Formats: sequence, C-alpha cells, structure tokens
Amino acid sequence: MTNLHTTIHDIDFKNPIIAASGTFGFGEEYNELFDVSCLGGISSKGLTLRPKDGNMGIRVYETPSGMMNSVGLQNPGVDAFIEHYIPVMRQWDTVLIANMGGHSMDDYLEGASKLSAADIDILELNISCPNVKSGGMAFGIKAEVAAEVVKAVRKVCTKPLMVKLSPNAENIVEMAQACEAAGADSLSLVNTFQAMAIDVHRRKAIFENVYAGLSGAAIRPIALRMVHSVAKKVHIPVIGLGGITTAEDVLAFMMAGATAVQIGTVNFTTPDAGRQIVNDLARVCEQEHIDNIQDIVGIL
Repeated sequence: MTNLHTTIHDIDFKNPIIAASGTFGFGEEYNELFDVSCLGGISSKGLTLRPKDGNMGIRVYETPSGMMNSVGLQNPGVDAFIEHYIPVMRQWDTVLIANMGGHSMDDYLEGASKLSAADIDILELNISCPNVKSGGMAFGIKAEVAAEVVKAVRKVCTKPLMVKLSPNAENIVEMAQACEAAGADSLSLVNTFQAMAIDVHRRKAIFENVYAGLSGAAIRPIALRMVHSVAKKVHIPVIGLGGITTAEDVLAFMMAGATAVQIGTVNFTTPDAGRQIVNDLARVCEQEHIDNIQDIVGIL
C-alpha cells in the first residue's frame, strides 16, 4: 500500500487531501454523506472577526467547466466559530485549519490572536480581502502590502501560519517570496480568479458587485502553472488548489511542487468527491508504482 501520509509544520496529515475553504462549510452537512475523517484536513468556511451576512443578489453562477461566486464571506464570526463550530469539527479525526480574512489590519490582528488561542491546528490567512481603509484594493495584490499583513499577524499568531495567495496578484512569485520572508510557514494557492458574467437579456451584470471569483476545472491549468512557478522559488510547503477533480489532478499538482492539495468546487458538483479522490489516489499510486506519495513532490 502506498504511504499517503503528509507532514506540514510537523503536523501529520493521513493523506494530502484537504477540503478547501468556502466549499465545505464546517463539514457538518458533508459528514451526513460520508465520514469526513477520511480527509487529510478541512479548511473552515472563511471567517471574519465579526459575523457577516454576505453579498446581496445572485451569489453563485455556473460557467463552462466551473463556477463563479460572490458570496461575500458570509460567516458567523470568529467568536461563534470558536464556541460552536470547533467542538463539532474536533469530533472528526482530521487536521483542523481555520481560514480567516479581514478588511483592515486591526481585523486581522484581533482575529488571529483569538484563533491562536483556540483549538485549531493551522491558521490559513486569506489576503484576498479588500482593504476598506485603502480604497478597497485587496491585501493580496501588491507584495509589499501582503508582507506587512503577514509580518504583523506572525507576531500575534502562535499557530502554524498558512497564507492563501490570490492569482490576481501583480506577481504571484514575488508575492509568495514576500510572504515567506514575512514569516509564513506555508502557502496555499490559488484563490479564485476575478471574472465577470453578463445577462444579455437584462443587459446587466449577473452579480451585484459586477465582478466575481472564478473557480473549477476551467482554472486548473493556470493554477498548476502558478503552483509550479511558486514552488521552485520558495523554501516552505506549498498547498495547491484550483480545479482539482481527480486523483490524477492531485498527482499533477504534487509533481509540480505541492506538498498537499485542497479540493473546492468539485465538492458542489460531487458532494462525496473527497472520499472518492482519497480512495482513487491510493489506487492510482499503486498503479504508478508510487510507494510514498511525498517522493513525487516537485519531481517535474
């Protein structure tokens, strides 16, 4: 049997498959369909310091080979997550990753401080959020701005710090290197691509915010290229995501340099995709004569 175990930040993952933030909630609904303990890890729904209602209007729109979303980080807030959802997630034998964003530096620091004191394994910092105090540009666009956030959070964060990168960054490799230098323990990439859809009958944009995030199989080749580019230039683990739907996709991302992967949009189209991919990964590795899955990381 292939050894699927993966280690990130000295934390043992039974396999490299992690449910991506924003696509798996807090795991409760999916656990009604299959035992989510089979997954290597679960990244929580994106959290903000305070509860958030999310965006108005259409939130999800299907596209060829993918989907667009403008959910707006609807979530119960950090305090409610700590009180109500961590105890639920801790029932499962899997790594607990808390994904957190913020619209100001103060939000990031207070949220990170609270989550660091909570029973989580890893803090995943979402820097794709717009900085409301600086005209709305996302923290994850300019490398120097992202580095400031990561450096500040690193000072208050006592948990392993994973930084989730936006593909909309000016230069994804420079962004990754800046986050590493600022104290990130690992990087996850990529988040959704900025995209647009128009209702030609109504002559209006589909989404209230006009632009929305594109994900799914359509972005996989670009995400794979970005993971490969980043993994060659940093010295910390890279977690790859972007349109992964099969065990073969997992192997491709790992061969490109990813230590582990996250699966997202496929959870909507195939709710038990996590279980299927874990099972298929073991089978495909045996077919490919891979004894230890970590042996293929970055072999390309």
